[in-house]
Amino acid sequence: MRNVVRTGTLALALSMAFASAAMADPTLDTLVAAYPDFIAGYDAKDLILKNGQHIALSDGAANKTPQQRIEKADIRDMFVMPYTLGAHYKQPATPADDPGRARNQALFDAMYGDCTKGQVKLKTIQWLPGLGGGTLRVATANGVADRLEAVSRDLEALPAKFHVYLKPSAGTFNCRVIAGTSRMSMHAYAAAIDINVKFTDYWRWGGAKKETDKVSYKNRIPMEIVEVFEKHGFIWGGKWYHYDTMHFEYRPEIIALSKNSK
Repeated sequence: MRNVVRTGTLALALSMAFASAAMADPTLDTLVAAYPDFIAGYDAKDLILKNGQHIALSDGAANKTPQQRIEKADIRDMFVMPYTLGAHYKQPATPADDPGRARNQALFDAMYGDCTKGQVKLKTIQWLPGLGGGTLRVATANGVADRLEAVSRDLEALPAKFHVYLKPSAGTFNCRVIAGTSRMSMHAYAAAIDINVKFTDYWRWGGAKKETDKVSYKNRIPMEIVEVFEKHGFIWGGKWYHYDTMHFEYRPEIIALSKNSK
């Protein structure tokens, strides 16, 4: 029986290898490499997870608006809007400028778990321990807790003038949806952190009520802080048209694609 199982597993692996070679897609290859504990590969139609789950690469809808891509993102929608690393990013001017804000919920549920069912595995870490930043609860999946500890060490090493932006943290794990939507927040997966709200800005605070409203961009966060987070796989909500400058979330696939595009 054991030999049969091994033979079947090998056959599946070889089949996927041949399929991937025949339809190589650099974007999907980057996604697979970013989450090696959970994603096995892909075929012409689906992303294939290691637990056997298949997630459609596309929902088949043509000519989606930016808002439609955000509201119900398929796998390919996540990569339509390119993210620019570092300080020299273009200020977001249209709703199409929301890089990384589109998330396929089925994928993130599969990796991190459903917080409403107590499935998100958490680790308590020290945030800026040398500065008395307190503790945070962060996901263990995908090494998020380890990455955020590395971020904390590098942020502590920045000159003291930057520390005021970082503590107290406005939180990590919070089992909730995004305000005004039914979409799960990355905080529900414990894969995001908000820094000190005293020095941050959010698109709804500027008077906009709906995601289709016109937004006036604002930011006060130094780029030195953003670059530390990006170094460790976190994207920044300040690079979104629907800006959220306190917000950083672990999205190594977005960071890797940005590096590859240079």
